[in-house]
Amino acid sequence: MTQSKPSIGRFRDLGIDEEILAILAKQGFNTPTPIQNQVIPDALEKKDIIGIAQTGTGKTLAFGIPMIQHILYKGQGLILVPTRELAIQVEEAIKRIGDPLGLRCVVVIGGTSQHAQVNALKRNPHIIVATPGRLADLINQRAYALDRVNIIILDEADRMLDIGFLPQIKKILETAPQERQTMLFSATMPKSIPSLASAFMKMPIRIEIAPQGTLSETVEQELFVVTKDNKMRLLDSILQRYQKDKTLIFSRTKYGSKRIARDIRNMGHTATEIHSNRSQAQRKVALEGFINGRFRVLVATDIASRGIDVKDISLVINFDFPNNSEDYVHRIGRTGRVGRYGKAISFVTSSNKADIRKIELLIRKSLPILSLPVLPPERKRSPHEKQSQDQRGRQYPIKRHQRSFQRRRGDNHHRR
Repeated sequence: MTQSKPSIGRFRDLGIDEEILAILAKQGFNTPTPIQNQVIPDALEKKDIIGIAQTGTGKTLAFGIPMIQHILYKGQGLILVPTRELAIQVEEAIKRIGDPLGLRCVVVIGGTSQHAQVNALKRNPHIIVATPGRLADLINQRAYALDRVNIIILDEADRMLDIGFLPQIKKILETAPQERQTMLFSATMPKSIPSLASAFMKMPIRIEIAPQGTLSETVEQELFVVTKDNKMRLLDSILQRYQKDKTLIFSRTKYGSKRIARDIRNMGHTATEIHSNRSQAQRKVALEGFINGRFRVLVATDIASRGIDVKDISLVINFDFPNNSEDYVHRIGRTGRVGRYGKAISFVTSSNKADIRKIELLIRKSLPILSLPVLPPERKRSPHEKQSQDQRGRQYPIKRHQRSFQRRRGDNHHRR
Protein backbone atom coordinates (compact mmCIF):
# COMPACT_ATOMS: atom_id res chain seq x y z
CA MET A 1 0.00 0.00 0.00
CA THR A 2 1.33 3.45 -0.89
CA GLN A 3 0.28 6.70 0.72
CA SER A 4 1.16 10.17 -0.55
CA LYS A 5 -0.98 12.99 0.76
CA PRO A 6 0.55 16.43 1.26
CA SER A 7 -1.66 17.45 4.18
CA ILE A 8 -0.26 19.27 7.20
CA GLY A 9 -2.02 19.24 10.55
CA ARG A 10 -1.04 19.58 14.19
CA PHE A 11 0.88 17.22 16.45
CA ARG A 12 -2.21 17.15 18.65
CA ASP A 13 -4.22 15.56 15.83
CA LEU A 14 -1.84 12.62 15.36
CA GLY A 15 -2.64 10.52 18.44
CA ILE A 16 0.38 11.54 20.52
CA ASP A 17 0.16 11.33 24.32
CA GLU A 18 -0.39 14.59 26.21
CA GLU A 19 2.88 14.22 28.10
CA ILE A 20 4.88 14.05 24.86
CA LEU A 21 2.84 16.89 23.31
CA ALA A 22 3.83 19.12 26.23
CA ILE A 23 7.52 18.32 25.67
CA LEU A 24 7.21 19.03 21.92
CA ALA A 25 5.50 22.37 22.59
CA LYS A 26 8.13 23.37 25.16
CA GLN A 27 10.88 22.70 22.61
CA GLY A 28 9.17 24.70 19.89
CA PHE A 29 7.81 21.84 17.77
CA ASN A 30 4.42 23.15 16.78
CA THR A 31 3.67 21.90 13.26
CA PRO A 32 4.66 18.44 11.98
CA THR A 33 6.59 18.15 8.75
CA PRO A 34 4.93 16.16 5.92
CA ILE A 35 6.82 12.96 6.78
CA GLN A 36 5.92 13.33 10.48
CA ASN A 37 2.30 14.07 9.64
CA GLN A 38 1.95 10.90 7.59
CA VAL A 39 4.16 8.44 9.48
CA ILE A 40 3.24 9.11 13.12
CA PRO A 41 -0.45 7.99 13.07
CA ASP A 42 0.32 4.69 11.31
CA ALA A 43 3.43 4.11 13.44
CA LEU A 44 1.38 4.61 16.60
CA GLU A 45 -0.90 1.85 15.32
CA LYS A 46 2.21 -0.38 15.18
CA LYS A 47 2.15 -0.81 11.41
CA ASP A 48 5.30 -1.61 9.45
CA ILE A 49 6.33 1.36 7.31
CA ILE A 50 8.65 2.14 4.40
CA GLY A 51 9.21 5.91 4.34
CA ILE A 52 10.71 7.60 1.26
CA ALA A 53 11.71 11.20 1.90
CA GLN A 54 14.62 13.47 1.13
CA THR A 55 17.13 14.31 3.83
CA GLY A 56 16.39 17.11 6.27
CA THR A 57 12.64 16.46 6.37
CA GLY A 58 12.30 15.44 10.03
CA LYS A 59 12.46 11.64 9.73
CA THR A 60 14.03 11.22 13.17
CA LEU A 61 11.01 12.55 15.03
CA ALA A 62 8.69 10.77 12.58
CA PHE A 63 9.87 7.43 13.94
CA GLY A 64 11.22 8.70 17.28
CA ILE A 65 7.92 9.95 18.72
CA PRO A 66 5.97 6.69 18.14
CA MET A 67 8.92 4.63 19.39
CA ILE A 68 9.15 6.65 22.61
CA GLN A 69 5.40 6.41 23.18
CA HIS A 70 5.39 2.59 22.78
CA ILE A 71 8.64 1.91 24.66
CA LEU A 72 7.44 3.81 27.74
CA TYR A 73 4.98 0.95 28.30
CA LYS A 74 6.79 -2.15 27.07
CA GLY A 75 9.87 -3.50 25.32
CA GLN A 76 13.00 -2.01 23.83
CA GLY A 77 13.61 0.00 20.67
CA LEU A 78 16.51 -0.45 18.23
CA ILE A 79 17.58 2.16 15.66
CA LEU A 80 20.15 1.12 13.05
CA VAL A 81 22.08 3.84 11.19
CA PRO A 82 25.02 3.77 8.75
CA THR A 83 27.56 6.02 10.49
CA ARG A 84 28.85 6.90 13.94
CA GLU A 85 28.08 10.59 13.45
CA LEU A 86 24.47 9.89 12.54
CA ALA A 87 24.10 7.55 15.53
CA ILE A 88 25.21 10.30 17.92
CA GLN A 89 22.90 12.86 16.33
CA VAL A 90 19.89 10.51 16.35
CA GLU A 91 20.53 9.79 20.03
CA GLU A 92 20.61 13.53 20.76
CA ALA A 93 17.29 14.05 18.98
CA ILE A 94 15.67 11.12 20.83
CA LYS A 95 16.98 12.30 24.20
CA ARG A 96 15.49 15.77 23.75
CA ILE A 97 12.07 14.15 23.87
CA GLY A 98 12.88 11.12 26.01
CA ASP A 99 14.96 12.63 28.85
CA PRO A 100 12.05 14.45 30.51
CA LEU A 101 10.20 11.10 30.53
CA GLY A 102 13.08 9.23 32.19
CA LEU A 103 13.95 7.38 28.97
CA ARG A 104 17.44 5.83 28.81
CA CYS A 105 19.21 5.75 25.45
CA VAL A 106 22.54 4.08 24.54
CA VAL A 107 24.76 4.48 21.46
CA VAL A 108 26.58 1.38 20.20
CA ILE A 109 29.22 2.26 17.59
CA GLY A 110 32.78 1.41 16.59
CA GLY A 111 35.72 3.59 17.53
CA THR A 112 34.77 3.75 21.21
CA SER A 113 35.04 1.43 24.21
CA GLN A 114 33.16 -1.82 23.69
CA HIS A 115 33.40 -2.57 27.42
CA ALA A 116 31.52 0.63 28.33
CA GLN A 117 28.84 -0.13 25.74
CA VAL A 118 28.33 -3.70 27.03
CA ASN A 119 27.93 -2.37 30.58
CA ALA A 120 25.38 0.19 29.36
CA LEU A 121 23.41 -2.54 27.53
CA LYS A 122 23.32 -4.66 30.69
CA ARG A 123 21.36 -1.85 32.36
CA ASN A 124 18.49 -2.46 29.89
CA PRO A 125 18.14 0.92 28.17
CA HIS A 126 14.83 1.79 26.55
CA ILE A 127 16.36 2.63 23.15
CA ILE A 128 19.59 1.57 21.44
CA VAL A 129 21.03 3.54 18.51
CA ALA A 130 23.65 1.44 16.73
CA THR A 131 25.71 0.90 13.62
CA PRO A 132 25.11 -2.64 12.29
CA GLY A 133 28.76 -3.72 12.44
CA ARG A 134 29.35 -3.11 16.15
CA LEU A 135 25.93 -4.42 17.15
CA ALA A 136 26.39 -7.64 15.14
CA ASP A 137 29.78 -8.11 16.83
CA LEU A 138 28.21 -7.86 20.29
CA ILE A 139 25.45 -10.31 19.32
CA ASN A 140 28.04 -12.80 18.01
CA GLN A 141 30.00 -12.44 21.27
CA ARG A 142 26.74 -13.05 23.21
CA ALA A 143 27.30 -9.73 24.95
CA TYR A 144 23.83 -8.57 23.92
CA ALA A 145 20.56 -10.28 23.00
CA LEU A 146 17.58 -8.83 21.14
CA ASP A 147 14.98 -10.62 23.29
CA ARG A 148 13.23 -7.45 24.48
CA VAL A 149 13.28 -5.56 21.15
CA ASN A 150 9.79 -4.92 19.80
CA ILE A 151 10.49 -1.96 17.48
CA ILE A 152 13.30 -1.77 14.90
CA ILE A 153 14.10 1.26 12.75
CA LEU A 154 16.38 1.12 9.70
CA ASP A 155 17.36 4.75 9.13
CA GLU A 156 19.15 5.75 5.91
CA ALA A 157 18.68 2.15 4.78
CA ASP A 158 20.02 2.71 1.27
CA ARG A 159 23.31 4.01 2.63
CA MET A 160 23.69 1.05 5.02
CA LEU A 161 23.30 -1.29 2.05
CA ASP A 162 25.66 0.80 -0.10
CA ILE A 163 28.51 0.42 2.38
CA GLY A 164 28.07 -3.32 2.78
CA PHE A 165 26.00 -3.77 5.94
CA LEU A 166 23.41 -6.11 4.36
CA PRO A 167 24.78 -9.32 6.01
CA GLN A 168 24.81 -7.71 9.47
CA ILE A 169 21.32 -6.25 8.98
CA LYS A 170 19.95 -9.64 7.94
CA LYS A 171 21.61 -11.25 10.97
CA ILE A 172 20.04 -8.68 13.31
CA LEU A 173 16.57 -8.95 11.77
CA GLU A 174 16.72 -12.77 11.83
CA THR A 175 17.77 -12.76 15.49
CA ALA A 176 15.16 -10.24 16.68
CA PRO A 177 11.73 -11.44 17.87
CA GLN A 178 9.28 -11.96 14.99
CA GLU A 179 6.54 -10.15 16.87
CA ARG A 180 7.82 -6.64 16.35
CA GLN A 181 7.22 -3.44 14.42
CA THR A 182 9.75 -2.62 11.68
CA MET A 183 10.13 0.76 9.99
CA LEU A 184 12.54 1.54 7.16
CA PHE A 185 13.47 5.04 5.96
CA SER A 186 15.42 5.94 2.86
CA ALA A 187 15.91 8.81 0.42
CA THR A 188 16.28 6.45 -2.54
CA MET A 189 14.85 3.02 -3.33
CA PRO A 190 17.48 0.62 -4.71
CA LYS A 191 16.30 -2.88 -5.66
CA SER A 192 17.76 -4.39 -2.49
CA ILE A 193 15.29 -2.53 -0.25
CA PRO A 194 12.05 -4.11 -1.56
CA SER A 195 13.63 -7.58 -1.25
CA LEU A 196 14.72 -6.79 2.32
CA ALA A 197 11.23 -5.53 3.12
CA SER A 198 9.50 -8.61 1.68
CA ALA A 199 11.72 -10.88 3.79
CA PHE A 200 11.52 -9.07 7.13
CA MET A 201 8.46 -6.78 7.17
CA LYS A 202 4.72 -7.50 7.49
CA MET A 203 2.62 -5.82 4.77
CA PRO A 204 4.47 -2.50 5.09
CA ILE A 205 2.75 0.74 4.21
CA ARG A 206 4.84 2.80 1.79
CA ILE A 207 4.74 6.50 2.56
CA GLU A 208 6.38 8.60 -0.14
CA ILE A 209 6.68 12.32 0.56
CA ALA A 210 8.46 12.98 -2.72
CA PRO A 211 9.72 10.66 -5.48
CA GLN A 212 13.16 9.21 -4.81
CA GLY A 213 15.95 11.51 -5.91
CA THR A 214 13.90 14.63 -5.15
CA LEU A 215 16.02 17.50 -3.89
CA SER A 216 14.93 20.55 -1.94
CA GLU A 217 13.57 23.30 -4.16
CA THR A 218 15.66 25.79 -2.19
CA VAL A 219 18.97 24.31 -3.43
CA GLU A 220 20.61 25.94 -6.46
CA GLN A 221 22.89 23.57 -8.36
CA GLU A 222 25.86 24.44 -10.60
CA LEU A 223 28.55 22.53 -12.47
CA PHE A 224 32.02 23.65 -13.54
CA VAL A 225 34.03 21.65 -16.07
CA VAL A 226 37.62 21.86 -14.87
CA THR A 227 40.84 19.93 -15.30
CA LYS A 228 42.23 18.06 -12.33
CA ASP A 229 45.23 20.41 -12.16
CA ASN A 230 42.99 23.48 -11.85
CA LYS A 231 40.56 22.16 -9.23
CA MET A 232 42.38 23.76 -6.32
CA ARG A 233 42.55 27.12 -8.08
CA LEU A 234 38.80 26.96 -8.76
CA LEU A 235 38.18 26.07 -5.11
CA ASP A 236 40.32 29.04 -4.08
CA SER A 237 38.16 31.32 -6.25
CA ILE A 238 34.87 29.97 -4.89
CA LEU A 239 35.93 30.16 -1.23
CA GLN A 240 36.98 33.78 -1.77
CA ARG A 241 33.60 34.55 -3.34
CA TYR A 242 31.59 32.86 -0.56
CA GLN A 243 33.72 34.00 2.37
CA LYS A 244 30.91 34.08 4.91
CA ASP A 245 29.22 30.79 4.02
CA LYS A 246 29.46 27.63 6.10
CA THR A 247 30.86 25.20 3.53
CA LEU A 248 30.95 21.40 3.27
CA ILE A 249 33.36 19.95 0.70
CA PHE A 250 33.31 16.34 -0.46
CA SER A 251 36.41 14.43 -1.47
CA ARG A 252 36.47 10.88 -2.83
CA THR A 253 39.30 9.67 -0.59
CA LYS A 254 40.50 10.19 2.97
CA TYR A 255 43.93 11.23 1.70
CA GLY A 256 42.30 13.78 -0.59
CA SER A 257 40.28 15.16 2.33
CA LYS A 258 43.41 15.71 4.38
CA ARG A 259 45.23 17.41 1.50
CA ILE A 260 42.30 19.66 0.58
CA ALA A 261 41.79 20.76 4.21
CA ARG A 262 45.49 21.58 4.50
CA ASP A 263 45.45 23.61 1.28
CA ILE A 264 42.34 25.50 2.41
CA ARG A 265 44.06 26.46 5.65
CA ASN A 266 46.98 27.72 3.58
CA MET A 267 44.46 29.98 1.79
CA GLY A 268 43.67 31.57 5.15
CA HIS A 269 40.33 29.85 5.89
CA THR A 270 39.49 27.82 8.99
CA ALA A 271 39.05 24.19 7.95
CA THR A 272 38.96 20.68 9.36
CA GLU A 273 38.26 17.21 7.98
CA ILE A 274 36.34 14.02 8.72
CA HIS A 275 37.34 10.66 7.27
CA SER A 276 37.90 7.06 8.36
CA ASN A 277 41.55 7.60 9.34
CA ARG A 278 40.50 9.95 12.13
CA SER A 279 39.57 8.59 15.53
CA GLN A 280 36.04 8.95 16.87
CA ALA A 281 37.27 11.65 19.27
CA GLN A 282 38.89 13.59 16.39
CA ARG A 283 35.76 13.30 14.27
CA LYS A 284 33.63 14.54 17.16
CA VAL A 285 35.89 17.57 17.72
CA ALA A 286 35.85 18.35 13.99
CA LEU A 287 32.06 18.13 13.71
CA GLU A 288 31.43 20.14 16.87
CA GLY A 289 33.90 22.78 15.68
CA PHE A 290 32.08 23.00 12.36
CA ILE A 291 28.70 23.29 14.06
CA ASN A 292 29.75 26.01 16.52
CA GLY A 293 31.66 28.04 13.90
CA ARG A 294 35.22 27.37 14.97
CA PHE A 295 35.77 25.95 11.47
CA ARG A 296 34.01 27.53 8.49
CA VAL A 297 34.90 24.69 6.12
CA LEU A 298 34.55 20.94 6.67
CA VAL A 299 36.12 18.54 4.17
CA ALA A 300 34.71 15.02 4.24
CA THR A 301 34.40 11.74 2.45
CA ASP A 302 30.93 10.28 1.88
CA ILE A 303 30.98 9.15 5.51
CA ALA A 304 29.52 12.60 6.21
CA SER A 305 26.76 12.68 3.61
CA ARG A 306 24.50 10.78 6.05
CA GLY A 307 26.19 11.74 9.30
CA ILE A 308 25.93 15.51 9.38
CA ASP A 309 22.79 17.24 10.60
CA VAL A 310 23.88 20.87 10.48
CA LYS A 311 20.99 23.11 9.51
CA ASP A 312 22.96 26.19 8.42
CA ILE A 313 25.28 24.73 5.76
CA SER A 314 24.79 27.15 2.89
CA LEU A 315 27.32 25.78 0.39
CA VAL A 316 28.18 22.19 -0.62
CA ILE A 317 31.08 21.61 -3.02
CA ASN A 318 31.72 18.32 -4.78
CA PHE A 319 35.48 18.67 -5.23
CA ASP A 320 35.41 15.08 -6.52
CA PHE A 321 32.25 14.14 -8.41
CA PRO A 322 30.45 11.21 -6.72
CA ASN A 323 30.69 7.68 -8.07
CA ASN A 324 26.93 7.14 -8.15
CA SER A 325 23.75 9.17 -8.46
CA GLU A 326 22.44 8.35 -4.99
CA ASP A 327 25.58 9.77 -3.37
CA TYR A 328 24.99 13.02 -5.25
CA VAL A 329 21.49 13.27 -3.79
CA HIS A 330 22.72 12.66 -0.25
CA ARG A 331 25.63 15.07 -0.53
CA ILE A 332 23.47 17.87 -1.89
CA GLY A 333 20.89 17.14 0.79
CA ARG A 334 23.25 18.60 3.41
CA THR A 335 22.28 22.13 2.31
CA GLY A 336 18.92 23.81 1.80
CA ARG A 337 17.54 22.10 4.90
CA VAL A 338 14.34 23.10 6.71
CA GLY A 339 13.40 25.58 3.99
CA ARG A 340 16.72 27.45 3.98
CA TYR A 341 18.45 28.52 0.75
CA GLY A 342 21.49 26.50 -0.27
CA LYS A 343 23.93 26.21 -3.15
CA ALA A 344 25.62 23.08 -4.51
CA ILE A 345 28.65 23.38 -6.78
CA SER A 346 30.24 20.37 -8.47
CA PHE A 347 33.62 20.12 -10.16
CA VAL A 348 33.43 17.79 -13.15
CA THR A 349 35.87 16.64 -15.81
CA SER A 350 35.19 15.61 -19.39
CA SER A 351 35.07 11.96 -18.23
CA ASN A 352 31.99 12.63 -16.04
CA LYS A 353 29.48 13.14 -18.89
CA ALA A 354 27.74 9.79 -18.36
CA ASP A 355 27.61 10.33 -14.58
CA ILE A 356 25.99 13.73 -15.05
CA ARG A 357 23.31 12.23 -17.28
CA LYS A 358 22.49 9.52 -14.72
CA ILE A 359 22.09 12.15 -11.99
CA GLU A 360 19.84 14.29 -14.20
CA LEU A 361 17.62 11.27 -14.84
CA LEU A 362 17.39 10.53 -11.10
CA ILE A 363 16.61 14.10 -10.01
CA ARG A 364 14.53 14.85 -13.13
CA LYS A 365 16.33 18.12 -13.70
CA SER A 366 19.09 19.45 -16.00
CA LEU A 367 22.24 20.62 -14.24
CA PRO A 368 23.51 23.98 -15.52
CA ILE A 369 27.16 24.10 -16.61
CA LEU A 370 28.76 27.49 -15.91
CA SER A 371 31.79 29.09 -17.50
CA LEU A 372 34.92 29.02 -15.39
CA PRO A 373 35.67 32.28 -13.57
CA VAL A 374 39.07 33.89 -13.85
CA LEU A 375 41.19 31.60 -11.69
CA PRO A 376 43.66 33.01 -9.17
CA PRO A 377 47.32 32.03 -9.57
CA GLU A 378 48.39 28.77 -8.00
CA ARG A 379 49.43 29.30 -4.41
CA LYS A 380 52.95 28.44 -3.35
CA ARG A 381 53.28 25.32 -1.26
CA SER A 382 54.61 25.67 2.25
CA PRO A 383 58.27 24.59 2.69
CA HIS A 384 57.18 21.60 4.79
CA GLU A 385 54.66 20.47 2.16
CA LYS A 386 57.17 20.87 -0.67
CA GLN A 387 59.81 18.93 1.25
CA SER A 388 57.34 16.09 1.99
CA GLN A 389 56.30 15.88 -1.66
CA ASP A 390 59.92 15.89 -2.84
CA GLN A 391 60.75 13.10 -0.40
CA ARG A 392 57.82 10.99 -1.61
CA GLY A 393 58.97 11.27 -5.21
CA ARG A 394 62.71 10.86 -4.61
CA GLN A 395 64.44 7.55 -5.18
CA TYR A 396 67.24 7.23 -2.64
CA PRO A 397 70.22 5.12 -3.83
CA ILE A 398 71.27 2.23 -1.60
CA LYS A 399 74.64 3.01 -0.06
CA ARG A 400 77.54 0.56 -0.18
CA HIS A 401 77.32 -0.45 3.49
CA GLN A 402 73.54 -1.00 3.13
CA ARG A 403 74.08 -3.36 0.17
CA SER A 404 76.68 -5.25 2.19
CA PHE A 405 74.26 -5.54 5.13
CA GLN A 406 71.44 -6.77 2.86
CA ARG A 407 73.75 -9.43 1.33
CA ARG A 408 74.70 -10.67 4.83
CA ARG A 409 71.01 -10.90 5.80
CA GLY A 410 70.29 -12.86 2.62
CA ASP A 411 73.15 -15.26 3.30
CA ASN A 412 71.97 -15.84 6.87
CA HIS A 413 68.41 -16.42 5.65
CA HIS A 414 69.56 -19.14 3.21
CA ARG A 415 71.63 -20.80 5.93
CA ARG A 416 68.49 -21.13 8.09
